[in-house]
Amino acid sequence: MQDSRLVYSTDGGRIDQTEQAADVRSVNKDGIARIQRETKGRKGKGVSIITGLDSSADELKALCTVLKKKCGCGGAVKAGTIELQSDARDKIQQVLAQQGIKSKLAGG
Repeated sequence: MQDSRLVYSTDGGRIDQTEQAADVRSVNKDGIARIQRETKGRKGKGVSIITGLDSSADELKALCTVLKKKCGCGGAVKAGTIELQSDARDKIQQVLAQQGIKSKLAGG
């Protein structure tokens, strides 16, 4: 005789897929760009992350290209954020102001 008690199943559960927490970076899309410096997971090298832009992917790529040329560094667009391989947050803020984008320095 087989025991028919179910011990574990991934078939169902109490977690509603629509209510899962969103990524913190994608929550603040109010049109104000937040420029923060991050070194976590990058072997101590600092990168500047620009979040909060409510733009399409093509517009973010174009803005990323302009920022890379002005700052003389590399960068990429990832998940709606722009990552620049530079710690020139003041220079990034000036370039964003020239483009007509409001920005804030975020983090420490």
